[in-house]
Amino acid sequence: MKVKIMITLLTTLLLASCSNEIKNPLLSKWDTPFETPPFDEIKEEHYLPAFYKSMELHNAEISAIANNTDAPTFENTIVALDNSGEMLKRVNRIFSGMNGAMSNDETKAISKEIYPKLSQHYDNINMNANLFAKVKTLYNKRDELSLNKEQNTVLANYYKDFIRGGANLNAEDKIKFSEINGKLSSLSLQFGENVLKETNNFELVIDNKDDLAGLPESAIANAAETAINKGYDGKWVFTISKPSLIPFIQYAKNRELRKKIYTAYFMKGDNNNELDNKKNLVEIANLRLERANLLGYKSHAEYVLDEQMAKNPTNVYMLLEKVWTPAIARAKEERAEMQKLIQKEGGKFKLDLWDWWYYAEKVKKEKYNFDENEVRPYFEVNNVIKGVFGLATKLFGITFEERSDIQKYHPDVKVFEVKEADGKHIGILYTDYFPRESKRSGAWMDAFRKQYKRDGKMITPIIYNVGNFSKPTGDKPALISLDEVQTLFHEFGHALHGMLSNCTYESVSGTSTPRDFVEFPSQVMENWALHPEVLKTYAKHYKTGEVIPTELVEKIKNSSKFNQGFATTEYLAASFLDMDWHTITEPVTDDAITFENNSMNKIGLIKEIKPRYRSTYFNHIFSGEYSAGYYSYIWSEVLDADAFAAFEKTGDVYNQELASKYRKYILSAGGTEDAMELYKKFRGSEPGIEPLLERRGLN
Repeated sequence: MKVKIMITLLTTLLLASCSNEIKNPLLSKWDTPFETPPFDEIKEEHYLPAFYKSMELHNAEISAIANNTDAPTFENTIVALDNSGEMLKRVNRIFSGMNGAMSNDETKAISKEIYPKLSQHYDNINMNANLFAKVKTLYNKRDELSLNKEQNTVLANYYKDFIRGGANLNAEDKIKFSEINGKLSSLSLQFGENVLKETNNFELVIDNKDDLAGLPESAIANAAETAINKGYDGKWVFTISKPSLIPFIQYAKNRELRKKIYTAYFMKGDNNNELDNKKNLVEIANLRLERANLLGYKSHAEYVLDEQMAKNPTNVYMLLEKVWTPAIARAKEERAEMQKLIQKEGGKFKLDLWDWWYYAEKVKKEKYNFDENEVRPYFEVNNVIKGVFGLATKLFGITFEERSDIQKYHPDVKVFEVKEADGKHIGILYTDYFPRESKRSGAWMDAFRKQYKRDGKMITPIIYNVGNFSKPTGDKPALISLDEVQTLFHEFGHALHGMLSNCTYESVSGTSTPRDFVEFPSQVMENWALHPEVLKTYAKHYKTGEVIPTELVEKIKNSSKFNQGFATTEYLAASFLDMDWHTITEPVTDDAITFENNSMNKIGLIKEIKPRYRSTYFNHIFSGEYSAGYYSYIWSEVLDADAFAAFEKTGDVYNQELASKYRKYILSAGGTEDAMELYKKFRGSEPGIEPLLERRGLN
């Protein structure tokens, strides 16, 4: 109780001191609907003072816990720790969100200054001897504390986090450990900045209309608008952001231009210029190895996987190899099929990297009489959003109401209040789906505030989904691709995991699960996205309102296993590459490209396919949180294929009994228990790999 009073007093004093200084909205009480961020008031100059002030408060809170003279209890140590740093979390989450979606030179400069300091800040907490002694005391007598499952998990997590954070190291190694973390923070940040700059720097400027041959009208219109925005009136500009790149390599007849744009894409970070990432990523890999060794692990992968469902690198490699064998065999069959088509058309060349997407599209049209452009008019982005919301309503009874009174950080953003069927408030969801130069590539979900309970009161979540989907052009709305539809459903699955969380402690709420479990709730949503029953609810022609014809739905279904050799192979190749970088037990002395080539040669990747992410722009592992974890998508896909098969077996993809169990044991439970135990409570047994192989047509 003493600690709780102290922390409350510190927070009150901080807010009071802020009101006496220049008002900083990041440190003030938010008088906004549901205490949503006051984006209209937050400026770049507010971030650094807010970071420093909130770190100061957090240090005082930690000191109060560590130096408390009372005997350690779960309440005065673990709960106090879980509740500490609330202001710092708030500041960091807002800044992180804006740095991903609204970056500029100022936010990049702030990142470079603050992230190494944040790394040092958390290292200091992890290495606080008094604090660790209290946590260790509680952990050692955990069986006597009468804790529930969630509390036991939280206690065990904190103990392991301290150990993995260097608490048991000697004084000299603690300094070394902290230095490594600081370097990694800076290097990872630089890696991501280089990738974004390389992406924004490339422009394929077309001034000859003949060079647009084969491209769909929507891609041409987007390129014309991009050209105007970049000052190339009367021309067309294509970039290597996915919504621009993919249609070009899929449909453009001009082979040389396909080669030019695709080469620019896969050479990101590998151009021997000031944005080159080769030395950077080798240093990251070697520093991670050094840190793992300090903690007693043979490799960074062993360090990471010790906390995941997979447990060790051997289990990961076993799964990857099990899927790789049929996938590469199918990819070779697909290659042969496309080569036949090239010859049939009179081509004298061999299929190459920049040909795969183009000829795959042709083969699909020939085999299934299906062109993805046929379905785009039925995937207007707002209808797709209504579709995914409608699905959540049918499964869980929740509703979504757009709010115009909540501040947004960009005009493209929409804000929704999420409610239970009885009208009870659940949380807030922001959606931000269109590309811009200030936004990093890809799609993601995160939280401006996570769900937790404080003194019995529910603190509701504030979640956001970000994407880079095809945007509106002229008088035409945003018509997105099949792949973008699935990505939207995927990220919404993460959002549901955050919004429907019902945990007491913030550190285990929402998506705070093992990395190879967190993709399960997102990937399972992709199963519903293109299911015929669900498609009919939202796939409506943007002009006529006509529901997608059964004939087109059948074409989508029939072609769903097409090109899965390629899709699976390029993903698995990236997963192998990630694991190879992070299972090293000696520092890498080769250059990055030699290492990468050796990795790909070892698994027999064919030259017509590049890994989904080459090392030099592999943000997931060198600038994100997926190092030794990119395999998670296929690991989670074993779970999601098995889970959706359960719905299909009932004959009702909206089965209420299963949906209720799924919400209770997966979406609401966060990381409160062992992930496999939670899955078995939902499903009744561990998953098998057969549904995954069946779905991908690899069995």
